Amino acid sequence: MNQLVTGSSPDQAPPENPEAATPACVLSFNTNDPSGASGLAADIATVSAMGAHALPVVTSLLIRDTAEVFDSHAIDPEGITDQARSILEDITINAWKVGFLGDAEGISAVAEIISDYPDTPLIAYLSNLSWLDDEAQMSYLDAFRELILPATYLLVGSHKTLTDFLLPDWDSERPPSARELAVAANEAGAEYVLVTSMQLPDQFIDNVLASEQGALAGERFERFDANFVGAGDTLSAAIAAIMASGSTVDVAVAEALSFLDQALDAGFRPGMGHVIPDRFFWALPPGEQPEADTQTPASSGSTAPDDDTPPAPTSRHVH
Repeated sequence: MNQLVTGSSPDQAPPENPEAATPACVLSFNTNDPSGASGLAADIATVSAMGAHALPVVTSLLIRDTAEVFDSHAIDPEGITDQARSILEDITINAWKVGFLGDAEGISAVAEIISDYPDTPLIAYLSNLSWLDDEAQMSYLDAFRELILPATYLLVGSHKTLTDFLLPDWDSERPPSARELAVAANEAGAEYVLVTSMQLPDQFIDNVLASEQGALAGERFERFDANFVGAGDTLSAAIAAIMASGSTVDVAVAEALSFLDQALDAGFRPGMGHVIPDRFFWALPPGEQPEADTQTPASSGSTAPDDDTPPAPTSRHVH
């Protein structure tokens, strides 16, 4: 996990070569969520916590609180394109993160942009869109399948969401495996899938990275008795930030799952709805570290991290 780069004091001279200290840059296409739980707020916080630099492009305005989504308003495709093109002419990016793109026209605008950068890895997160009406949902998913999946390096989503999207006609009594979902994704162009929230016995869930050849890695977590919002955006943004720094997909997934695990463990409820991941769980001021007997990253028996350094991955199993 990358160490956070702290700012210099006003009386310090700037580095002789500023470019040498430039963090990896992740351009995120996502919605603006005013609750700060998901969307661009989640991406910015997560990418920053991982030591990279976020370049946020607004694709829609989400109308929601911490409990539910009420509506969304898509940004004009030209507005999306202008945002992205202006920054791409100035900054070299190291990874894409794709979240909710508003509507089919927004998807088309994003797809046209990313097609010009085929060597930049694209991490796409597909969230649960059940809050959309059936027609809007079908239009969105059809465009996502046709335009985004062919450019996707890693598709992230829950087992149910990916099953409904990739294998809508699945009628077996058993749920599809991560490999079967990866095969379906690969047929549409995506190279890997990260399937989250695969239900296991005894209150456990599995998170499996897979390609069409089979499962590559996985992390099994014990479920929390809490409802979270923003976990998927946090996980996918963390993967994008780690890959932007040069890590392979399996290493990035393992580190991102550990990060999410601890962010959820330290999650907080700012309103009357669901719990939000604390993406800066490692940055508590001195004297405000959680008690040792609580379920926190420091309670796993490992050495507590420095105040300015995100912790290394641990073997805790919480979610």
